[in-house]
Amino acid sequence: MFDDIDTQIMNILQHDARTSNAYIARRLEMAPSAIFERIRKLEARSVLRGYEARVNPDALSLGLLAFVFVRADEPLGSSTAGQTLAALPEVQEVHHVAGEDCYLVKVRVADTTALGRLLRDTFAAIPAIRSTRTTIVLSTLKESALLPIPILTEDAQETHPETQEARRV
Repeated sequence: MFDDIDTQIMNILQHDARTSNAYIARRLEMAPSAIFERIRKLEARSVLRGYEARVNPDALSLGLLAFVFVRADEPLGSSTAGQTLAALPEVQEVHHVAGEDCYLVKVRVADTTALGRLLRDTFAAIPAIRSTRTTIVLSTLKESALLPIPILTEDAQETHPETQEARRV
C-alpha cells in the first residue's frame, strides 16, 4: 500500500530519476530527510528497482528494432532458453508468453544484416530453440518504461499511517 506522498515520489522519479531529494522535498513540502527515508524504503521493498539513463539507439547505430517470437523445446517449467536469450547484449527484453510461442524477445541491432546474423548464428545456436518468427518495427509511436501509478482517494490517504506521520514532519 502506498500513500499519496509515495505515489508522488514514484511519479517524480519515474519521469526524471536524477531529481534530487531536496527538490522532491521542496515540491512536496517535506523535510529532505523524510524524502530520503521514503525513497530508501521504496528501494528496500523493490518498488524502486533501479535507475537508468535512456540512450538514443540511433546515436549508437542501433536503429533496427525487432520483436522475435521464439518456440523452444524445453521441459515444462524450464526457462533455460529464455535465460540464454536474456544474456545476449542485443536483447533488451525477454518475455515468457502463453500461446504457440514460448518467448517474445525485443532486440536492437544496426540493420537487417545484423538481425539476420543474430538469428542465424546466435539464436539458432541455442539447442532448445526450435523456430523463430520476426517482426521488424518500421516506426515507433510510443516507447516508455513509465507505469501508470494510481492516485489514492482522500479516504485511503486519511487511513494510511505514513501519510499521517508525514503531515507531522
